[in-house]
Amino acid sequence: MSQEAMEFDVVIVGAGPAGLSAALRLKQLKAELSVCVVDKGSEVGAHIISGAIFETRALDELIPNWKELEAPLHTQVTKEQTLMLGQNRSWIIPTWTLPSQMHNQGNYIISLGNLCRWLAAQAEKLEVEIYPSFAASQVLFRDNGSVKGVLTGEMGLDKNAKPKSTYEPGIELHGKYTLFAEGCRGSLAEQLMQHFELRQGVDPQSYGLGIKELWEIDSAQHQAGLVTHTVGWPLAFGVYGGSFIYHLENNQVAIGLVIGLDYKNPYLHPFEEFQRLKTHPAIRPILSGGRRISYGARTINEGGWQSIPKVVFPGGALIGCAAGFLNVAKIKGCHTAMKTGMLAAEAISEAFQQGNSDELTNYHKNLRCSWVYDELYQARNVRPASARWGLLGGAFYGKMLRGKEPFTLYRSEADYQSLKPASKSKPITYPKPDNQVSFDRLSSVSLSNTAHEEDQPVHLQLKDATVPISVNLAQYDAPEQRYCPAGVYEIIKKQNIPHLQINAANCIHCKTCEIKDPTQNIVWTVPEGGSGPNYPNM
Repeated sequence: MSQEAMEFDVVIVGAGPAGLSAALRLKQLKAELSVCVVDKGSEVGAHIISGAIFETRALDELIPNWKELEAPLHTQVTKEQTLMLGQNRSWIIPTWTLPSQMHNQGNYIISLGNLCRWLAAQAEKLEVEIYPSFAASQVLFRDNGSVKGVLTGEMGLDKNAKPKSTYEPGIELHGKYTLFAEGCRGSLAEQLMQHFELRQGVDPQSYGLGIKELWEIDSAQHQAGLVTHTVGWPLAFGVYGGSFIYHLENNQVAIGLVIGLDYKNPYLHPFEEFQRLKTHPAIRPILSGGRRISYGARTINEGGWQSIPKVVFPGGALIGCAAGFLNVAKIKGCHTAMKTGMLAAEAISEAFQQGNSDELTNYHKNLRCSWVYDELYQARNVRPASARWGLLGGAFYGKMLRGKEPFTLYRSEADYQSLKPASKSKPITYPKPDNQVSFDRLSSVSLSNTAHEEDQPVHLQLKDATVPISVNLAQYDAPEQRYCPAGVYEIIKKQNIPHLQINAANCIHCKTCEIKDPTQNIVWTVPEGGSGPNYPNM
């Protein structure tokens, strides 16, 4: 079958806050431009998951009348508290002791997926073409080496990569410029960073794994607008992370745990740490008698200013979390992602106005003059300080110096390099789920509505099939069995010989495996378009 090609002025990969904001800004500036957005989710928002506390700064700039247009921002923060948890006790940390960037006055508790669905509707009113269920699988290049666009993945291949009766070839999407807004650890963004050596001279990116559940709770326990963050238990000393409990409207609560993926103990099990968190005396009463509605997980960028790569290359740019613009001090990246998409769109508009087809150097220049740069620069030392002196140490450091210190803390170790051998680590015993507030992984994954065609190629590739047993199991007791929040990786025995079984159908696209695998032997590739989780209200 011949391969179809579609021509656009601008192609955007990813219908998250960055990609949709870029599309909207482009059409606001130059309505005549043809703009296409593709997304691997079955619908816009299907793969979107975040806490989420939303700062409206970028939205105010992009769509000033968002309230009149009924954007899904319904619950403003009314009260916030931070708790230090011991195993059976909790202590309030006064809000005034924390850096100002950690305060949430004026912010909203939202479903980021629903906000993206609304942004998509606004973009479509401006005639942006949005195509969900199209997974961009390959970067296309022109003869001069610049990015030409992307190729979407083939549909209807069996597990041996042979065409089935439902086979459809991929489609080439060509653009004068292509923006990559795939979110944290985007597949094509990672390829581009290697191809154009965009990470030269910057720190390795560091990551956190966020695991989240949405609950409907007893109205007596619900306080719309209440924001609670916790540090301490159940995480061991030296493990970066903390939890969040956000009270939305309609008696709903978003609860989650973020764990820095630079942890050292291969026996640490992020999913089980989250389940254990919910049994704490300060948290269990909130959930008791309630009902879990949804479950999901996603990695986030934590490296900040020091880890942002060069964002432009011939023919395109990286925007949003694909480049790593999350502000770890705020635990927020939506507003910065949106602004970077807007800045890239403005640079493209200028390039079309000037008839210039070179690199989008104005995007890089405008970014350095923007509030995104200022915000990330001020917070640049919070995460490295936390790695040295603990989460509270980093917070107090940020409070005292407020980003005005005349130096920058750097790191040279990637997250996958931090694991110690199992022989030098202490196993961790986790309690069995009580099926009231704590649950097992498989029942949790079922709440993510994850669906993959069983008879399709496994999208989790191994560079060397022998390494999981010869190295990971032998040296680290197969940590992939634990760090995956969806039970994708499993050591089984066949004739008493261990093998790694990959349950790819369980994958919720969090990208933890590609980040934390100690041998960097796992390559995450996009599955068939429309596969993966289908998050409602996450």
